[in-house]
Amino acid sequence: MSEIISLTASDGHELSAYVAQPEGTPKGGLVILQEIFGINDHIQKVTDGFAAEGFLAIAPAMFDRVGKDIIPDYSDFETARDTMGKLNMDNCVLDMQAAAEHARSAGKVAAVGYCWGGALADLAACHGLVDVAVSYYGRMTVEWLDKHPQVPVLYHFGEQDPLIPMQTVEDIRKSRSRDHCRVHVWGGAGHGFNCDSRPEYHKPSAKKAYAETLEWIEKGFSG
Repeated sequence: MSEIISLTASDGHELSAYVAQPEGTPKGGLVILQEIFGINDHIQKVTDGFAAEGFLAIAPAMFDRVGKDIIPDYSDFETARDTMGKLNMDNCVLDMQAAAEHARSAGKVAAVGYCWGGALADLAACHGLVDVAVSYYGRMTVEWLDKHPQVPVLYHFGEQDPLIPMQTVEDIRKSRSRDHCRVHVWGGAGHGFNCDSRPEYHKPSAKKAYAETLEWIEKGFSG
């Protein structure tokens, strides 16, 4: 079962969130962090998929501080990047915190993010908002390498990603090497390889990364 709910951040900001409930008792909670294209059909599908795995999954609408229901098309990078650029990262932390607190009703909480959301998952880990995190191709992580995750983080990158050079991946690997984190570079994959709504989708890497993600989360929850 899925629904749209309203969350209230600690500064009083109200934001929407897409929530998917599992059947039976949840294994824990997941905060799904969007790409720069909003809470679109793909992110809802991802959220539903994690619910089917037994988690209470919630995708907060991180663009709501700019405007409601902002869902740019994948071809509209200008609107997507412009919207992202208007956001204050401290406020993003408050919104992720509100989502994580909602997910706590299910037990331990993980953050899983994609692209911009992948970097946000790392930031959530740095602020200790979750118990474990998974970051898919989060280039912006390099903007706060002076911060360090308080919980284990798994990073997925594509070897052929034109937006994230391997030197950037190596910088993240070196910075996070002492933080109980792991970096996995997937051969043959590019940017957005997990998204089956985009031409960049790389099914072999996506399937293996998903299995590794589930294993990482379950290990984090049991630790």
